Parts: sequence; C-alpha cells; structure tokens
Amino acid sequence: MIKSRFMQIVIFILVFSLLPLLSSCSFETSKLERRQAQFIDVFDTASVLIQYTETEEEFKETAEMIHDELKTYHQLYDIYNNYPGLNNIKTINDQAGKSPVSVDQRIIDLLLFSKEAYYKTEGKVNVAFGSVLKLWHDYREIGETDPLQAKIPPMDLLEAANNHCDIEDIVIDEESNTVFLKDPEMRLDVGAIAKGYSVERIAEYARTIGFTDGLISVGGNIRVLGYKGEDQDLWSIGIQNPDRESEEKDLFVTHLTEESLVTSGDYIRYYTVNGKRYHHIIDPETLLPANYFASVTIITPDSGMGDALSTALFNVSFEEGIAYVEELDNTEAVWVYSDGSIKSSSGFENLL
Repeated sequence: MIKSRFMQIVIFILVFSLLPLLSSCSFETSKLERRQAQFIDVFDTASVLIQYTETEEEFKETAEMIHDELKTYHQLYDIYNNYPGLNNIKTINDQAGKSPVSVDQRIIDLLLFSKEAYYKTEGKVNVAFGSVLKLWHDYREIGETDPLQAKIPPMDLLEAANNHCDIEDIVIDEESNTVFLKDPEMRLDVGAIAKGYSVERIAEYARTIGFTDGLISVGGNIRVLGYKGEDQDLWSIGIQNPDRESEEKDLFVTHLTEESLVTSGDYIRYYTVNGKRYHHIIDPETLLPANYFASVTIITPDSGMGDALSTALFNVSFEEGIAYVEELDNTEAVWVYSDGSIKSSSGFENLL
C-alpha cells in the first residue's frame, strides 16, 4: 500500500535540471548505479534524493522511508494546514493566548533550535515574526492573483504587527511537551529555518537505514552524505545564478562531502507592485524586503544552521556578514549582488 501510493508521486529520471553537475565519470564501469527520486508533496517544493546502489529495489525501499519521514516533518511544521490527530505549528498559532498545546518532541526541538538561532544571529532570524510575515504573505497572494490590485502592506499595519513578535513570549515546557504563545496576536512562522532543520534531521535518520553515501535536496536546501559512486568522489554542487535570464545557470561548482549548501535569494518568491519586485525575505529592522543582495549561499556542516545563516546574512550588509562568518568554524559564504558582482569568505575558494 505504501509503495503504490509513493510510486504515484516519485519520478525516477536520469537528469535533474537543478542539479546537472552531479553525474559520475565512472558511471558506466561502476557496479553502483546512480539512482534518483523526485517528489513534490513536502514543504511545497521539489525534493530530490540521489544515491548510488547496486539495485533499484534497494534504492526505492530507502527512498520511500526517507520520503515518509520528510512528510511527517512537513506536516508538523506546517503553518497553513491542519491534519487529523496531529498538533502542529498551525495548532499552536490557533491557540495563541488561549492554552498550551501538547506537541511532538520534534516541534519542541525545532523551537529550541530556533531560539538558539535567534540569539546567534542577533534577532535576524525570528520564528516569532509571523504576524509581520503573514501580512506580506496575504498581500503577495492578492498581488499574484490580481496584479492590477497589487499593493504592499501599509507601514502602520506592519509596525502594529511587529509589536507581537517577542520570541520570549514563546513558552516551551519541556517536561510536559507543550508550547504556549502568551501573546494572542503572535504567530509562529518557521519558514526561514524548518526546511534546513528538517533536512539535517533526515540526514541523521537516513544514516540509520543505510543511506550513508547520498544527496538530499529539499527546495535547494542540499545536504550531502559521504561520497558518490564506487570511486568515492566528492559531490559536485553548483551555486545557482540568481539572474534567471542568464545562460550561465551556475556561478560556481563546489566539491563537498558531509556538508550542506543553502541559498536564500530574491528570485524565487516575489510579486510586483508598480513595476518594482518585492521578495519574501523581510528584514526585521525595516519590516521591508531586504535589498542588500540577490542571493546569499552558506556552506556548513549543519543544514539547519545553514538555513538560518543564509536568511540572517541576507538581512545585513556584507561587512556585518563577513565579520560574522569569519568567526565561525567550517562555514563559508558567497554573496551575489543585484548587479552580478560577487564576494565570498576567505576559505570559499578551497571548495572549488
């Protein structure tokens, strides 16, 4: 039953257009063959698994298990939909100011991680920022549906919503596994951190079921485990060009093992008002879309922290961002400006 349902959504293909650089030179002579699965029912984005295995049956069984685990994380961290018998982030938001919500340990762990990321980034990544982000989301949906009615949220509404974003109003009771939002108008939004965090948890789970050499990509949040192919090559991962009209699809090719690559950019989710594009990454200081860069890419071992850092660095100047990155171990970054110019951290070239 599980296999038949999964086969309706999994598409096995030889080449995935977003990851054209992952083919192995030793493919024809290796006993291990490159297998790939793609599905679109988690985190509202395209997800890909790649592994080298001797048989397709071996890969399909592992891919099904990883897919099911990813789907669970998707439902737990969903802020828009309810699921029968499941308390998720939306449930917590619905009960804001009313009562604590009993939740799965994986929600507790995410929120504790999110608080840690909040303080590490000095508030540039805030899962309690949902009241402001919801305004932008609602106005963006109207603008996408009817471009003639496209507007940006009035500043007075944004400032009013920003009064309900104090992360200390998230009360986490680890003994009873409950979460309570003290402010009735607070809303959690884990979009800046949930995908990367989930990918890291999935990588941990994947190892326990034999997925020790492979690649997991959820909406461009890429995590590589081990090496590729029988020759144990490094994984070749391209950093996407934010200029979607350019013939040059990738700006760089990195060579990685046991690392994650996460990009935040202004070119994926946006709408247009009076000829100006407004993307979805909102600066908590200005309450407007950050306008420092076209994209910021982070390479670091932990995908969850990579997701948080890519958002945080997108919201600050290069000078602030580079000073922060250079203090971190095993972390590199690439900044791409709207005019196409590029800057990177000191150790980035070693990954090329």
